[in-house]
Amino acid sequence: MLTIAYIGNGKSANRYHMPFVLTRPDTFRIKTVYAPAPSPWTPVEGVTYVEDLQAIWDDPQIDLVVICTPHDTHVELARTALEHGKNALVEKPFAPTAAEARELFALAQAKGLFLQCFQNRRFDADFLTVQQVIESGVLGDLLELEMHFDYYRPEWPTSVTHFDPDWSYLYGHGVHTVDQVLGYFGSPDRIHSEVRQLLGPGRMNDYFDLDLYYGTLKVSVKSSFFRVKERPSFVVYGTKGTFVKAVKDRQEEHLKLFYLPGQPGFGVDLPEHYGTLTYYDEDGVFHEEKVISQVGDYGRVYDGVHASIVDSAPKVVQDEQTIELIQILEDAIRPLVEQEAGR
Repeated sequence: MLTIAYIGNGKSANRYHMPFVLTRPDTFRIKTVYAPAPSPWTPVEGVTYVEDLQAIWDDPQIDLVVICTPHDTHVELARTALEHGKNALVEKPFAPTAAEARELFALAQAKGLFLQCFQNRRFDADFLTVQQVIESGVLGDLLELEMHFDYYRPEWPTSVTHFDPDWSYLYGHGVHTVDQVLGYFGSPDRIHSEVRQLLGPGRMNDYFDLDLYYGTLKVSVKSSFFRVKERPSFVVYGTKGTFVKAVKDRQEEHLKLFYLPGQPGFGVDLPEHYGTLTYYDEDGVFHEEKVISQVGDYGRVYDGVHASIVDSAPKVVQDEQTIELIQILEDAIRPLVEQEAGR
């Protein structure tokens, strides 16, 4: 069993981490949460809440520190955890720059410690279902895959009156979708990116469109804050067929309603959420059918963490993938950074 301390007591820790860990009592124990300020979240029974980080650094029982603080604190806290001999799992974005990510992984390797980015979206139901359909072979050779992560939240970008690359939409949401691409398809041959400020210069980045090329396959990752009607979560095109998964993974939807892992039907798609597969079989017969969704589970990140620390299994999210992800985001946002610097 691994003993965990959480740094941060906000939405990340209480919604996306602890509920999943609590369903794994045989492999994890939450001992401590660093909570320096009052929080609206209900304390977890049996967990000690502290206001001094030193209580975590000095506790020899803590095997794993999970960093769930604002991302501009990730590098410093991860470095401090490693320097105190603690394994660490870090929320995304892992670091502002690829160079800082490399330094952290080098430090972890030098100290013989585990360090990984928390990429829970690899275990989204929609993404897992897309993988299942691709691997079935019914689509033929893959030609194009479109991934959309849209909102209609104009109040958010209109409330921001300055540009900050670290707090851009690209860094905030590209860390989910681009990681899915890298985790499944690997490093692309080339990338074309369009990162925009729909509200004009001096405002936040509120739109991005990245095309990652793998031979003849193009994977497009697109997001906007101004989509009154969201685009499908995934659309996959092959030489023999198409698969459309309109509805996103429902774990987040349920978590927002305080319907938690372990409760019946948590995160499970209903028939109306299933994707539609359209294809021609080997005999040229046309088919259109619904595909029962895979069941997502963000806790599978923790299963991988346990396997890596206890059994020395390969990491679920490889160091090189995290570094490459940050480099892609850096490269994509750079034209806006340069444009803003020249204003």
